[in-house]
Amino acid sequence: MVGRGNKRQIAVAIAFLAIASTIDAAVELGIDVLEQSNYAILHGKRVGLITNQTSIDSHGNRTRVLLREHCNLVALYTPEHGLDGKEKAGRYVKSRRDPVTGLTAYSLYGPTRKPTPSMLRGVDVLAFDIQDIGCRSYTYISTMAKCMEAAAESHVEFVVLDRPNPLGGLRVEGPTVERPWISFVSQFPIPYVHGMTVGELAQMINAKGWIGGRCNLTVVPMRGWTRSLTWADTGLRWIPTSPNIPRGSSPVYYVATGMVGELSGLETGIGGYAPFEMISAKWLNSERFTSYLQSLDMPGVVFQEFQRGRQQGSLLRIDPKAPADLTALGVYMLAELNRSSGSALFRRTSRSKLDLFFKVYGSSSIRSQIERGVSPESIVAGWKQNVANFRQARAAFLLY
Repeated sequence: MVGRGNKRQIAVAIAFLAIASTIDAAVELGIDVLEQSNYAILHGKRVGLITNQTSIDSHGNRTRVLLREHCNLVALYTPEHGLDGKEKAGRYVKSRRDPVTGLTAYSLYGPTRKPTPSMLRGVDVLAFDIQDIGCRSYTYISTMAKCMEAAAESHVEFVVLDRPNPLGGLRVEGPTVERPWISFVSQFPIPYVHGMTVGELAQMINAKGWIGGRCNLTVVPMRGWTRSLTWADTGLRWIPTSPNIPRGSSPVYYVATGMVGELSGLETGIGGYAPFEMISAKWLNSERFTSYLQSLDMPGVVFQEFQRGRQQGSLLRIDPKAPADLTALGVYMLAELNRSSGSALFRRTSRSKLDLFFKVYGSSSIRSQIERGVSPESIVAGWKQNVANFRQARAAFLLY
């Protein structure tokens, strides 16, 4: 059932789609639709923008420059990886002056993850315009939620300029998060791959009370995006969202190997040309490991033997529309990596890295399941009902 607040948001979405009907590009972003409306919802308001290097319109114009020229933009806020998206994962980012606009860019990945009241002083509306990758553990959606919470507390309006989910809107897979493991890398009780845009997810977060209170939320929707579209279908230029997500195809690899790569002794190509597109370890035999992966039912995924020095493993080639459950692939990899390590995969990983792995996965149960020899098929089957429940729960918040 759609509540009164959701009906209002959907009505706003329909109005913006009507405004955008004259745009000709295959997919027009929320910022494009806002431009077409002559920034109407921001007129007369002091605007704070949550932004980074991905915040551009479909023509390549920076959102912060557009809002500086056409609105009263007074402050910037930046997520993990910083304003330019060049800081390494997990590294604190300092607040600094933005040389493009002359405004202070407050870091939300340093001493605080949520805008403080002083950071919001003199702001009437917070706008979020950042490209996400569609995976729960990628922290941009957590930053969005923390900003929504701050907006609710300070009685500041919140606007999401919607963007495509590069994985599309149909892929939903993986475990949800158990309450003890809620963290900045798994902020909400949703599957690992949720199949929602940031605007849709913002509506769900707000309605479900996953932040303290509820903010005054408006979503500016895209035009031309449908749930079957992955990034390559959009016609939009990909801006690397962070150093290890360099291409529009990178998110599917992140889903497949990113979680596994949190454990010690495993290499996934981080820091190289093809991050997340491989998995290797010094104790692996590339031929046997690749043969195992090839024996799995993973349509749309191709495995090739890999060896560099003492590292052996497999290279992955994934069709963005692969029917395979890519999160399940990670669990199959975990089981085989643990078996081939002599059941030492988790024991050789430090406590801090294990905690991060459990936060990303959403539970510590995966360790005991794999070490007890529970089959990957059984582990994956344990997600299915939660995934089905989530698909039903999210339906009221979908805009496309």
